[in-house]
Amino acid sequence: MSETPPTAEPKAPDRVALTALSLSNLRNYEALQVAFDAPLVALTGPNGAGKTNLLEAISLLTPGRGLRRAAFEDIVRRGSEEGWAVAATVTRGGEAARLGTGLVAGSGEGRVRKVRINGAPAPSADALLDHIRVLWLTPAMDGIFTGPASDRRRLVDRFVLTIDAGHARRTRDLERLLSQRNRLLEENGDPAWLDAVEAELAAGAVAVALARAEIVALLSAQALRDAEDGSGFPAGQLSLAGDFDRAVAGRSAAEAELWYRELLAGNRAADRAAGRTLEGPHRSDLEVVFAAKDMPAARSSTGEQKALLIGLVLAHATLVSTLAGMTPVLLLDEVAAHLDPGRRIALFDRLRALGSQVFMTGADPLLFEALPDGAEVFAVADNALHRMDGRTAD
Repeated sequence: MSETPPTAEPKAPDRVALTALSLSNLRNYEALQVAFDAPLVALTGPNGAGKTNLLEAISLLTPGRGLRRAAFEDIVRRGSEEGWAVAATVTRGGEAARLGTGLVAGSGEGRVRKVRINGAPAPSADALLDHIRVLWLTPAMDGIFTGPASDRRRLVDRFVLTIDAGHARRTRDLERLLSQRNRLLEENGDPAWLDAVEAELAAGAVAVALARAEIVALLSAQALRDAEDGSGFPAGQLSLAGDFDRAVAGRSAAEAELWYRELLAGNRAADRAAGRTLEGPHRSDLEVVFAAKDMPAARSSTGEQKALLIGLVLAHATLVSTLAGMTPVLLLDEVAAHLDPGRRIALFDRLRALGSQVFMTGADPLLFEALPDGAEVFAVADNALHRMDGRTAD
């Protein structure tokens, strides 16, 4: 009898780092070039200096509209007649790639976003995910547990996308098919056309729901492990809420598609009257429970909600490293301002242990006094970056 081969050690994720960044005509920056050497980078300066604009620029190196979800035309520097551009040198596992994106003149009258990788046009922004995965936490997300369900769905889809690059296509297809069905209903379209669209919609809807459910379950388990390991931040138990998600969870993919097709066909009259499709993954919600207190996050204190959200983002970063095979780049806007000194130290220790490159902002340089050795601190002023150690930023 042959011996069972030893189990292979899991492959360590490739370390990803943004080593150089250049901007043109983006927000308050006419032109900027800066190099980064450290895994932990802090940006300090007064409100309005452009700290968050720098994080936004980095967040545009991934599919979507960045951490502010702004219209691309709104990112152009005021007074500029040209489009904006972001370029970066990114290393993954020691191999460097040049990434670029920007708003340029299109073939029509307007301007369109373009992406280039190593000087060559990319088919879409999705190609950036081969080189970098970007996660962020901003003050605008502080109300995520009490705000509209659409914000939580968007957060879940961002969680999935940074692990599963195919999710961007799934969600785009879902939106397109929902729009097609709604238009056919409004126009009293041919039932045969509705049958065809609903068959495609059912397959796409189930694929989106299953992808979300898988990542939500994994993220919930990771957050619990982190809390048990003494991460300094509480765990949130996550689950998808809604009749659609419960129905899909209890069926195979094929059974779920058939069930949803039948539901869509039976709901045509009601959906036509409502002017929209009333059931599906576009109506799902994320439920978060403060595990240690068995209390819904929406009913927790403001401080507890902030700590839960930080814990989720850190757990997600660990999950991305494990499942995507690369460490993510984290953007943490004003993350330390409302943490007590002990929790700030816990945060910095956790960030160092993650092995990811992290960019943080804060108005007060004292917020970053406890950063570990080797971190970089920049002062942001006069539309430029200045190293706090006296070296020039470029």
